[in-house]
Amino acid sequence: MRRTSQEFIRFVIIGGINTFNYYAVYLLLHMLLGWLYMPSHVIAFLVSFIISFFLNSYFTFKVKPTLAKFLKFPLSQVVNFTVSSLFMYVFIEYFQINSMITPILAVFVALPATFVVTSKIMKKESVSA
Repeated sequence: MRRTSQEFIRFVIIGGINTFNYYAVYLLLHMLLGWLYMPSHVIAFLVSFIISFFLNSYFTFKVKPTLAKFLKFPLSQVVNFTVSSLFMYVFIEYFQINSMITPILAVFVALPATFVVTSKIMKKESVSA
């Protein structure tokens, strides 16, 4: 149990770094370049996703990044992307929350489920053929 809690703490730290990366790209595209919020969200998510894979490999779960894990890693982000996208849409369109704030709110909603799925993918050993 202690190992899992330490991993979760590291996951939250890396999540903070990833959130900063995501938010910086999102603001650049949405506010500075005038892109719509959803394309800005998607591009920012993809950029932070790649950074996230390597940081979670080396720091959070302390495993060697492999091509197989990189190819499976998107599965860990399906929950994150789906939940965060849905909540961004709901927060902006139905609750009229500013599109500069919604990405941060959506991250907190998706965090616990994302940790569980990411942990399972990153720590699973590859099966040799």
